[in-house]
Amino acid sequence: MTETAGALATPAYRELLDQVLDKWSVHVLEELCEGPCRFNELRRRVPASQKSLSATLRRLERNGIVVRTVLDARPVAVEYRITPLGKTLREPVDAILRWCETNLPAVERARDRHDKLDA
Repeated sequence: MTETAGALATPAYRELLDQVLDKWSVHVLEELCEGPCRFNELRRRVPASQKSLSATLRRLERNGIVVRTVLDARPVAVEYRITPLGKTLREPVDAILRWCETNLPAVERARDRHDKLDA
């Protein structure tokens, strides 16, 4: 096992991976890499509940990946944008998404084989 792989098994690394690659974070990151979004715009684009989206944005903000700005507007609006640190996630996240796209047929065949053996 490489030193990096061993480090990734530690609780702090695992927690960060879980928070950055969770169900809604990847979707939010994809949207914010395209440009800043107001909260309601993100709600329309990300099929998460308001509560889940808010929690995801808070986690990403806490980790320095997203910045939240209260806009001086009536009514008050909040805008989210990706930080320079968050932008460094684009390449690895895109690589994971490409891997999924490339390997989904093989994964589906493996699932079918497994499910037939399980039945």
